[in-house]
Amino acid sequence: MPLRVYNTLKREKEPFETVLPGKVGMYLCGPTVYKPSHLGHMVGPVIFDTVKRYLVYLGYQVTFVVNITDIDDKLIIEAAKQKTTVKELAERITADYLRNLQRLGVTGIDQMPRATEHIGEILRLIEGLIAKGFAYPSGGDVYFDVNRDEDYGKLCNRDPEQLEAGARIEVSDRKRNPGDFALWKGAKPGEPSWESPWGPGRPGWHIECSAMSMQILGETLDVHGGGLDLQFPHHENELAQSESYTGKPFARYWMHNGLMKTDNAKMSKSKGNEIVVTSLLERHAAETLRFFLLATHYRRPIDYSEDRLLETHRSLDNFYRFFERFERITGDTFFALEAPSKRGPFDTGNTNTEFLVEVGRHRAAFLEHMDDDFNTGGAIGVLFELLTTLNRFADTRRLEENKSDAQALGDFRRGVVALKELSQILGIFYEKPRAEKTGDDELVNGLMTLLIDLRAEARKAKNFALADQIRQRLSQLQVTLEDRPGGTGWRKG
Repeated sequence: MPLRVYNTLKREKEPFETVLPGKVGMYLCGPTVYKPSHLGHMVGPVIFDTVKRYLVYLGYQVTFVVNITDIDDKLIIEAAKQKTTVKELAERITADYLRNLQRLGVTGIDQMPRATEHIGEILRLIEGLIAKGFAYPSGGDVYFDVNRDEDYGKLCNRDPEQLEAGARIEVSDRKRNPGDFALWKGAKPGEPSWESPWGPGRPGWHIECSAMSMQILGETLDVHGGGLDLQFPHHENELAQSESYTGKPFARYWMHNGLMKTDNAKMSKSKGNEIVVTSLLERHAAETLRFFLLATHYRRPIDYSEDRLLETHRSLDNFYRFFERFERITGDTFFALEAPSKRGPFDTGNTNTEFLVEVGRHRAAFLEHMDDDFNTGGAIGVLFELLTTLNRFADTRRLEENKSDAQALGDFRRGVVALKELSQILGIFYEKPRAEKTGDDELVNGLMTLLIDLRAEARKAKNFALADQIRQRLSQLQVTLEDRPGGTGWRKG
């Protein structure tokens, strides 16, 4: 099935066709950097990093751009509260954002333009809109005239009056129409400002993204992404000013991800219910967070709770245990396996056994989900099915005990390579999870060895009640014993 993508503008899934064959220009609205990143800020980057991974897997050359809004009313207000400069605050919060992206495996971003670095392009765009009659100066400000844009509101499928009624519009007696939005704001005393034909000031929020995206990716983007909360006014206004300036479609596909929610409310700084990422990463592994964000289809809301994160961690443990099993069977580490990075036929090694046919079916189902509007939630479900198939094959062929069956071992390895191939698309399982280290590790390991030996002696003496008691008491302490060929292992959790 060819790739189909849901386009917010058309309100339907469409075949994916790019402006230039084989190339994709993708722009994601990034944060306004005035407070530390919360988990909601990670949703878009993780999703669109995965979108890029899949497009590259399909053979596309992708340029992925995420902007930084480093000049805005919120920044000015917060910098004053902290008795610092807007520049220092923006740089400090941007560094926090970048650290969190790196930890969550968001490695696909090619450029991260800052608004303050593109003032020249912004001024040229505003001057062009004025010259074409779509914008007007007023008292040191410049506004976009929404009445001049005949199809304003098409992204939200509403007319301007409905949009105006349903949104908080910035009130100003300098506007011709209440719904007009600022392209340039005249500076107040003490605010950061740049010279312009209309006096010192700074750009409006919406014009920043139009200028930066078109400067880097061209006048028509292939994909414009962002959270659903940005559809209006930000994306509606971006679209209006960009198409009014160029006379061309601004984006082929508008993709909007669902929002992070906690206690049924949108997670945001303004609501005070944000979960700061740095503190969250003190309690949960970064891979757990990434997996959690991808387990829901990107257009659906994500319901945050500690219980759900713990459940995600337990689910991932099933994979981590399997990777240990793979190493016991083959002597190789899963994380060093080489797997295909481009889509192609599944390599069965010409054996075509029933097991590899089943693996091939799982692989095809995973890719079908990804082809259907990047459905990572469905794809992850298939990943668990593939894991069950791999474990069942290792059980039935007794691979941990019988390592002389070259055919079975070869088939098993091909199945595991398929798991690695698919997990790469999701950006997970690149490295072994880091074990928590404490100064008491040596003591704990010694005590666990003692308990395992005592249980083995009890079983040998047919004192099964004592053996079961040891297992049960350890289970109450969230310690799991695993009886394997060659001995008993243990794990926490």
